[in-house]
Amino acid sequence: MEYNRLKELKQIAIDARRDCIKTQKLTGSGHLGGAFSALEMMVYLYFEKMKVDVSEPLMTERDIFILSKGHASVGYYSVLARRGFFPLEELKTYRQINSRLQGHSHIDSAPGIECSTGSLGQGLSFGIGLALGFKKKGLNNHVYVMLGDGELEEGQVWEAFLLQEHLKLDNLIIIIDNNRLQLDDITENVIGLTNLKDKMLSFNFNVMDIKGNDFEEIEKAFSNIKKREANLIICNTIKGKGISFMENSVIWHGKKVDDNEYETSLKELDDQEVALNE
Repeated sequence: MEYNRLKELKQIAIDARRDCIKTQKLTGSGHLGGAFSALEMMVYLYFEKMKVDVSEPLMTERDIFILSKGHASVGYYSVLARRGFFPLEELKTYRQINSRLQGHSHIDSAPGIECSTGSLGQGLSFGIGLALGFKKKGLNNHVYVMLGDGELEEGQVWEAFLLQEHLKLDNLIIIIDNNRLQLDDITENVIGLTNLKDKMLSFNFNVMDIKGNDFEEIEKAFSNIKKREANLIICNTIKGKGISFMENSVIWHGKKVDDNEYETSLKELDDQEVALNE
């Protein structure tokens, strides 16, 4: 990736994290840990990879992103706003009565939101339906579905894996945000989720196993997508990425920042921005 473009993407990620912290502090709501682990991938998709048009969000030829781990919505909304789908100012309405930006995204509530996500485990099934429909219509649209590793405890996900193994929809890219933490513990302690890559290879998927908070590794993964195969990216990420005291900490699944944590978080992001521009 060209250096200046890499720098631009890193800046967007810093700005998005700042948006999330300010939004959570203002509204008293938002899951920062899982939003921050997923941010680099969402930034890359919307600012580098996906075919979208903010002036015509429902254009026929568009690509589609589904955040199946819908509780990470505060990060998703920040990326959509920074991409230009709606004003950044609207983040202040997050999870408020009559807001378009609810705690779990609601389809068509705001431009760019393509799927309702509430109950975990449903996003991949929805994505397969879209990708299959695009194939049948002869359209070249792509569908990107992000699952959480804790979400893999839902049986419907594995049924969808089986179907994708059979269909081999190469216009569907499955992304697993493998931050190894969920609501109240390490995923391995909850249900013993181990050997994830081997499990995915057993479905005959083309598996890319990467550092998911690294833009260059993300780009390399997409360069290895194969035609006529089922493609899946395991993003090994850090929950709470970008804020030192949040990283790899179970409590930051949904914890709210207090005044001191708020100031410390913003200071860390300011320092990252300075270092990026040195």
